[in-house]
Amino acid sequence: MVPIMSDVEALLRRGYRAFNARDIDAALEIMHPDVDWPNAMEGTRVHGHAEVRAYWTRQFDLIDSCVEPHRFTIDVNERVLVDAHQVVRDMVGSVVADRWVRHVYTIRDGLVARMDVKDSEEPPG
Repeated sequence: MVPIMSDVEALLRRGYRAFNARDIDAALEIMHPDVDWPNAMEGTRVHGHAEVRAYWTRQFDLIDSCVEPHRFTIDVNERVLVDAHQVVRDMVGSVVADRWVRHVYTIRDGLVARMDVKDSEEPPG
């Protein structure tokens, strides 16, 4: 893995900030119009801005999650890997999950075209 280009890292950091602020419009700005996004709650995928918006709207009514990116790298397939700390709380504030995840992004035309989520057992070193 090699360090990531600063413009792609800046794009993704903007997306994480928007997600954590529940600013769906700003988060969608970093995504390709036909983005392929994981629906982690139901184990499916959603496609395009309208489906991502609907998924996040449902998600934000059920859980309060915060995802903080820590390390950005690029793999041999030119996908962007982001090691992130994710804390999920229920709507009364109890922690449901506190874990490290790896987000795998495919960038096309300067926007996120696809994202996948992988479990990560350890924080980035």
